[in-house]
Amino acid sequence: MKILVPVKRVIDYNVKVRVKSDHSGIDLANVKMSLNPFDEIAIEEAVRLKEAGIASEIVVVSIGPEKAQEQLRTAMAIGADRGILIQTDAPLDIGGVEPLAVAKILKAVIGQESPNLVIMGKQSIDDDSNQTGQMLASLLDWPQATFASKIEMQGQYASITREIDGGLEVIKIGLPGIITTDLRLNEPRYASLPNIMKAKKKPLDIIKIEDVGIDVTPRLKVTSVSEPPTRKGGGKVSSVDELIDKLKNEAKVI
Repeated sequence: MKILVPVKRVIDYNVKVRVKSDHSGIDLANVKMSLNPFDEIAIEEAVRLKEAGIASEIVVVSIGPEKAQEQLRTAMAIGADRGILIQTDAPLDIGGVEPLAVAKILKAVIGQESPNLVIMGKQSIDDDSNQTGQMLASLLDWPQATFASKIEMQGQYASITREIDGGLEVIKIGLPGIITTDLRLNEPRYASLPNIMKAKKKPLDIIKIEDVGIDVTPRLKVTSVSEPPTRKGGGKVSSVDELIDKLKNEAKVI
């Protein structure tokens, strides 16, 4: 079984995000970048399947700038066998390479690689779109299982436990298929120093986005980016009537 894991280069989750002074976007100058946390979970799950003897090869693919090689090397240090970088300097959010374009590019990569399974994070922590996995499944006409908190392989089928509003749901999909990972699926391992050194020698193919033949023209335009308003302090009320009045006339939630 070959597993394809798409990964994304995002601002490290420990970094406080800053908005540009002209409100045109996020300030990325001298900001630490890392693997999207949900994608780390996807890589870990793929590596566990390989360690269990179910998968034979793990391929990681990313769309981003030349520096995204760092994140691909990190994924290979965790356990992926090789990487593919679709190189572009366009931002990977609104106004740049949007989820539909990402899904179309991944479809082209899948056409070349022919994986049996695609495991990917349910969303990225920068734009939080939560769209790429579903769009990719639709474009490929493959079965999908989103928000996976447990994955069990059963021959040419996968049994996925997923979290829904009412509790847990177990579904079974045939392969090839798409699975998107949730937080409680696993806890990603840290890449050891020997594996980091080995990852430097693993194959990494770089493809210009123009050579993929996919139109990535954005369909949305960013008009303004601003920080959320400062949270106001709480207050005390003397009666239920005063509380209802404030909820109705000040907070306007009832």
